[in-house]
Amino acid sequence: MGFELRFAAAGEASEVAALVDRAYAGYIERMGRMPGPMLDDYAALIADGLVRVICRDGRIRGVLVLIEKDDHLLLDNVAVDPDAQGFGIGRRLVAAAEATARRLGYATVRLYTHETMVENVALYEHLGFSITHRMKERGYDRIYMAKAVD
Repeated sequence: MGFELRFAAAGEASEVAALVDRAYAGYIERMGRMPGPMLDDYAALIADGLVRVICRDGRIRGVLVLIEKDDHLLLDNVAVDPDAQGFGIGRRLVAAAEATARRLGYATVRLYTHETMVENVALYEHLGFSITHRMKERGYDRIYMAKAVD
């Protein structure tokens, strides 16, 4: 059975939040605090139509949060269940973000990640994103990245 990418349903908010918690839990010690995605209100994000999930075998395996901005599509969150890592789910989610940006007429996808999430920075660079700047925001040391998708 293959992967299915779809919008998250209202009744899936707790499952989405639990997956995000599992995906980011390993960064708490490294960062010294909970990563931002663990603090998000997934019921509200789902209600706003911003959350997509990727499923396999009837289970949510990954989460993608996309937010439209004036001049770009913000890839706000990519989370993959630790039990499902190594199957290319993260790459599929990033590719879905890029396809969504093109479909909506955006030329750029932007994202940010915490500077201690070096694995994520390396993956995003491998996928064609470039670092645009670094800054401290809301108490987090963030690395901002962008990719042209036109």
